[in-house]
Amino acid sequence: MTQAEKEQDSGKEKEKERDKEKEKEQQRGVKRPIAPPAIPDPLQEQIQSNFIVVINPGSRTLRIGRATDTLPVTLPHVIARRHKQTGQPRYEDAWLLRDGLNKAESNEQRQNGLKMVDQAIWSKKMSNGVRRTPVSAEQARAYNCQIRPAVLDSCSSRVKWTNTAHQPPHLVGEEALYVNPSDCYNIHWPIVRGQLNVHASPGGSLTAVLADLETIWSHVIQKQLEIPLKDLKYYRCILLVPDIYNRQHIKEVVNMLLLNMGFSAIIVHQESVCATFGSGLSSACVVDVGDQKTSLCCVEDGVSHRNSRLCLAYGGSDVTRTFFWLLQRAGFPYRDCQLSSRLDCQLLQHLKETFCHLNQDISGLQDHEFQTRFPEAPALLYQVRLGDEKLQAPMGLFYPTTFGIVGQKMTSLQYRSQGDSEDPHDEHYLLATQSKQDQSSKSAADRKGISRPGGGLDGEMSGQGGIGELSDLTRGCGSSGGGAAIKVEMEFGPAQGECLMGSGEVEEPLSAHLSRKTAIMSQFESKALGLDKAILHSIDCCGSDETKRKMYSSILVVGGGLMFHGAQEFLLHRIINKMPPSFRRLVDNVEVITRPKDMDPQLISWKGGAVLACLDTTQEMWIHQREWQRFGVRMLRERAAFVW
Repeated sequence: MTQAEKEQDSGKEKEKERDKEKEKEQQRGVKRPIAPPAIPDPLQEQIQSNFIVVINPGSRTLRIGRATDTLPVTLPHVIARRHKQTGQPRYEDAWLLRDGLNKAESNEQRQNGLKMVDQAIWSKKMSNGVRRTPVSAEQARAYNCQIRPAVLDSCSSRVKWTNTAHQPPHLVGEEALYVNPSDCYNIHWPIVRGQLNVHASPGGSLTAVLADLETIWSHVIQKQLEIPLKDLKYYRCILLVPDIYNRQHIKEVVNMLLLNMGFSAIIVHQESVCATFGSGLSSACVVDVGDQKTSLCCVEDGVSHRNSRLCLAYGGSDVTRTFFWLLQRAGFPYRDCQLSSRLDCQLLQHLKETFCHLNQDISGLQDHEFQTRFPEAPALLYQVRLGDEKLQAPMGLFYPTTFGIVGQKMTSLQYRSQGDSEDPHDEHYLLATQSKQDQSSKSAADRKGISRPGGGLDGEMSGQGGIGELSDLTRGCGSSGGGAAIKVEMEFGPAQGECLMGSGEVEEPLSAHLSRKTAIMSQFESKALGLDKAILHSIDCCGSDETKRKMYSSILVVGGGLMFHGAQEFLLHRIINKMPPSFRRLVDNVEVITRPKDMDPQLISWKGGAVLACLDTTQEMWIHQREWQRFGVRMLRERAAFVW
């Protein structure tokens, strides 16, 4: 064998040895740590968030998108449904019109409100120290009454009615807004003032409203988010609900999302708490000024204080309607404008957003112009001269009598649940159980005290009976029954937490107390609190001075109803002037936040829902489809992050 062949053989042997060593290393390498590596976790969370849809349904606007989207899809929350029979009368839900406006006292109330607004305008000095003088509508009226529009285009070709030649069964969003009134379609807004729009007119049943919601949301998910409806079984949903909610409505919507639309799991959370998540604040007094309602709630470390919740039945659309009334007083040159017309309502909304402000340094008469562009009509240019109307309309939020709403419930509080047949172990059960436990313990102690002088046997027997009764009750409500009852009592607070269940001996005083309490509540709810007074009331309902101090230093304004120039400074000035003197010394600085992180205030709650999807703590809040099928509304009591 030559030297070269020997070297070749030895090289092959060395390779075999190396291969054997590698095999041994691989075998040794099988023993790896049981815990999974930490690196893939963020990737897994990212994929999960991409399969979560966040839904924030408003009275006028729907915001919906994946949790990973930078911005949600935003569209008018409206649907047009084709008539099922020819000759069917046409129906349309009102936009700016509402109940309580055509009463005999409405105009008088409106005039009184305007006097208070003018007084407030006159009393506040401008930044240069000069006192501002109100400008009367008559000064602008003479000019506006002689204005005639200029024709821009002979036919406004850019704006057209929605094409319904193919007779679609329904149209959603912008398409629904531009349905020709002569077409055979009914127009429905499924949510009004934060609640489902259930009414006695066509399309107003709970079933019909839920069908409208399902159709609108399914359409947007399919067309805008490009998610096939059959794939929703792979997706989860986060639903944002008002702070003061209707339990029956929420239950039905959750049922629709899980069982009808087919989402695999859902989280239900409150808009106010999500607003703090979206703005990056741990605690805040959240003031959500929407189109039709204004809700207030103090949130501390992700928990909404139940007693601080208020819902005011007015919002941006009431400001728009009041602005139109003020424009008419000033001789509004577009004389065909009607509140019953959808397109005119859109125009008035645009004019309010363009012209109105809360900056008291802007004074005197000013000239403006606006255009009208309607289908099958020429585009027109109008000139208009306005004075204080631009300031008076948004000040209606602080003097709600200006809205002229009579005989309506204007303030809502969080009421105790009336109970649900599907959830027998609710707070009523816990409170009743706690009451019976207290009574049985007291009676057992009384019996024991009475029988002790006569001998120990009766006392022991009665004591055992008391313990036996107590243990049976405890078993009936679970080991945490007493604790849960105490939790509910604390949650309601001293004013709302009285036990409604009592023995026959206290029935008469209790009913008298409840009737008196009901009278006080009804009197409170008939009043329309101004926005600044409502904020002070909400903060004052917090339990401790420390919590109140936190809330004063962090008043978060979200929603689109207060997006006026100068609103932040105006609201801050009014709160500082009206807050209790005792707190002026305690609070270092009162702060009103209107654009946290330079974000659009209208998107903050939705953004908070997207943030919620990424938090580790949300894993235990998911209600899965099978759980809902089996346990129903009880899952909301178990899993919701707020007291259901």
